[in-house]
Formats: sequence, C-alpha cells, structure tokens
Amino acid sequence: MRSFLYIPILLFILILGCASSGTTDAIKIAVISDIHFLDGQLTSEGTALSAYEKATGRNINDLHKVLDVVLADLCDEAPDLLLVTGDITNHGEKQSHLAFIEKLRRLHNQGIRILVIPGNHDINIPDAKTYRGSKATPTETVSKEEFAEIYAPFGYSDALKRDRTSLSYLAEVTDSVWLLCFDSNRYDEHVTTSITSGRILPETMTWALDILREAKERGIRVLGMMHHGLVEHMPYQATFFPQYLIDEWEKNADLLADAGLKVVFTGHFHANDITRRTSSAGNEIYDVETASLAQYPFAYRIMMLDDTALSIDTRFVESVPSNPDLGSLYKDKLEAITRRVAEIRLEGLGISMSQETFDMLTDVVVKLNMMHVKGDEKPELEMKKTILAFADLMESEVDPDSFVFDFPPEDNRVVIPLR
Repeated sequence: MRSFLYIPILLFILILGCASSGTTDAIKIAVISDIHFLDGQLTSEGTALSAYEKATGRNINDLHKVLDVVLADLCDEAPDLLLVTGDITNHGEKQSHLAFIEKLRRLHNQGIRILVIPGNHDINIPDAKTYRGSKATPTETVSKEEFAEIYAPFGYSDALKRDRTSLSYLAEVTDSVWLLCFDSNRYDEHVTTSITSGRILPETMTWALDILREAKERGIRVLGMMHHGLVEHMPYQATFFPQYLIDEWEKNADLLADAGLKVVFTGHFHANDITRRTSSAGNEIYDVETASLAQYPFAYRIMMLDDTALSIDTRFVESVPSNPDLGSLYKDKLEAITRRVAEIRLEGLGISMSQETFDMLTDVVVKLNMMHVKGDEKPELEMKKTILAFADLMESEVDPDSFVFDFPPEDNRVVIPLR
C-alpha cells in the first residue's frame, strides 16, 4: 500500500523537473541613464568651468567619481546586459563620447554586453563646448552616422534589424528575448542648440510594429528602450512638462502595448519612477524611468528577467571617496535649483497673487519634485500641512490624503508580472 503513495510524488518530481528544464535562465540587466559625461580634457580651472558648475549644480570631479563607483559595482555584479538610455554626454562633445567608451572598456572586456541609445544631448549639438580658462569655447560634436560608428560595439554592429529613418535598432538578447531600441530624438532639427522634446517617427513606428508582430508569431518576448518618456509619470506631466514625453504619447503607448510591448526603459526626466498604463483594449505597458547619474539621487537599476516577471532593484550612490556627504550635498543643490526654476515659471504665469501665496506654492512645487526624483513618493505630514495651508489661501477645501502623488506601481523595488 505504501508503494502507491510514492507514485504521485514521483510524478510531481518528474513533471516539475520537465517544466523547469524548459524555462529560460534568468537574465541580469542593469540600467544607467543621463550620465551627462564631460571629459576632463575639455575642462580646466577657471571662470568658464566655475560658471558652468554653478549654473548646473554639477562638480565635474564628483560626477566622474560617481560614474566610477557605479561601473565598479557593475563589474562586481557582472550583469548579462547593461542598458544606457541616452544623454551619455554633457552636450554632445565628441571627446566626451570617446572617453565614455573608454570608461566602458573594463565592463566590455569582462564580457558584459552593453547596448546604448542616444539622448537629446548626444548628437549634432551646435553649441557643444569646452570649459577652459575664462571663456567657454566651441568643440567638435558627432553626427548621426558618427554616433552609430563609434558605438558600433554597443548595439549597432550586431543589430538584428536597423531602422532606415532613425538610429533605432533591434537587438537579440537571447533566442527568446529581443530588445527594441528607439531613437526618439530630433537632432536633425537642431539649429542653435539641442531640442529637449522627442518623438517616434511614423516610419519608425511602422518598423517597430512589424517587429512586434513577427515576435508575437514566433513567441519571442520584446522589451523596449528609449530616452524620452513613453507614459506619464506624475499628474499633469503632459501639461506642465510635455517635452519629457514623446509626442502623442497616449496614442503611441497604446499602439505599442496592444502590439505586445510590456516594458520600456527610459530616462530624460532625471527621476526614478515606474508607471503603468492600460490601453483601451486592456493591455498594460510599464515605463521604467531611471534617474540621472549627474544629479541627486544618483540612481541605477539592477534587474532580473525570467519567464514570468521582471524583478527591479534600485541602488543609490550616497557617497564617493572624495565626498562622503555627496547625497545630502547634491540634494541641497537640486532643491536650490528647483526653487529657482519654480519661481521663474510661477512669475511667468502672470497670475496675481500675494507673496505669501507665491512662497507657499513654490514650496509645494519644490517638495513635490524632491519626492518625485527619488521615487516612491510618500508625502510627510509637513507636505500635507503645506497643501492645506495653500488651499486655505486659495479659499478652497481639499483632502490632502486624496492627492495622487505617485502612479502605481512602486518605483524602486518592484516585481513586474510579464504573464
């Protein structure tokens, strides 16, 4: 009688073993974005560099150390794949591109595959500059063709397919996983400086939808990557910051979701945020936006992809050997810059308000931005009090607990289901 009890157990082991042998091994993927790398050869002590660092809140030596810390960690982590989602250079300097590639050499030689896509600060920048001595001076940038040439080992030389109208390409990650890399930039339209806004050309979208159709027929999972945001990450982002989303983002996000694209990795807004959109047909797409390595909170992602889910972990650089207080120092810098920008934009609205109301509204904008860039916005009591005080000034009633600060899901540590 006892022998019969072993039969279902043996069947369970055999079935489980067969099922396990058919699954794809997990893939470790890292993401960095918006490095804004400015090579040291293009700078020297002087008023030009001081003015640049004051205006941007960036100390070049600090940012080089941050990048070194991240790349060293990635060498230890040894991901199968590193994605770089644009704004590689400060402002398109050819020397910065070449020096950044040298930075990647150690990872590349270690066998880590690296795939890049350009951002709006990378190609055909008319006002690329060096910062030496007393005055910033022009320096050489790169063309669309040069970008694909110098980054040939990082996606372009072994692409499965290349788009004819942009620098978009398709990369094979494994036999069952593809990465669709979108070029969403407008460098062909640059005249005096770079254009912040982005779009997917109609021809590129047709090309991408054909790929997604083929992938569906062949049972291949496709992930996406682009510089600009595909989906709104905060309330009214399309109204107040439209240049950080691709043109016609709702239409394009739904097209890609309905064609089977589940996840796209983005950057551009310098915030660490993940958001989800559901098309009218009921298909979900996740926009995984990674913050900048040139600004607080200095974030990067380590992820694991398997047959059923994408598990995402976020790491933050809080200090570097030469600056143990890096995190708090740059948080203060970003807050000061955000306050300055908020005041300029509020003044530009031309709305009559008291100084008290103006200051209160500025505080709300600053606090919201500081929460958003770090991700997983959880408004503190002070923030709720500020909202209530502002509502009182505007003679309106509001429940601060009803405010939506963060679209789902979580931003820094989350598991995205893929089935």
